[in-house]
Amino acid sequence: MLSGEAWHELRGQGAIRTFRERSVMLRQGSPGTHLLALTDGLAKVVCREPGGAVTWLAFRGPGDLLGEVSVFHGTTRTAEVVALTPCTAVVLEAERFRRFVEQHGLVMDLMRQALSRLRESDAHRTELLTLPLVARLARTLLRLVELTAPGCGSEVVRLTGLSQEEIAQATGVTRNAVIAGLQRLRESGAVETARRVIVVKDMKALRHWATADPGTMPVPAFPTPPAR
Repeated sequence: MLSGEAWHELRGQGAIRTFRERSVMLRQGSPGTHLLALTDGLAKVVCREPGGAVTWLAFRGPGDLLGEVSVFHGTTRTAEVVALTPCTAVVLEAERFRRFVEQHGLVMDLMRQALSRLRESDAHRTELLTLPLVARLARTLLRLVELTAPGCGSEVVRLTGLSQEEIAQATGVTRNAVIAGLQRLRESGAVETARRVIVVKDMKALRHWATADPGTMPVPAFPTPPAR
């Protein structure tokens, strides 16, 4: 969202805080007194429904703002942010952040970011309806690669902190379906897997799976999450 200079200046506006793996960075239902500028690590955004169900919304990485919507709207947080890996972020007080945005003329940048995230959400819902399992799984891994190692090209990338349940939430299928999908990616040489570790070994092969129709078997999918 921000230029390198603006992002560097923004990072100087608050205090640095570290978060342990699996810790809650922003809690759903809490007031929007502050936001986070994520500088290192990988996080997930989820919505906890009244009945206890958890709906996956997005992955976020370095350079992302977290919790800015509640800060601008003055409302409680509608989603929860959880650290998937050890994370470092700058804690920005709401009023101080609003002044920074106004002084630097960043209102339109925030609007563009909001629209980009809406398009991201729409694209994800379309994928759940139209793409076979392995294609959805490959696209999810490519998004994580871009967040973890942007512009990596064809290098090997190690993704950590992800459980099979979380991948299932992100791809809209069951855990067993994710296991089957990862098996196909392993057999193709695109990835290697271990407990909460996925090593992307062949970016070209993974991109092929993301765009091709591999004729995968039908899988039991969760209901498409509602628009938010």
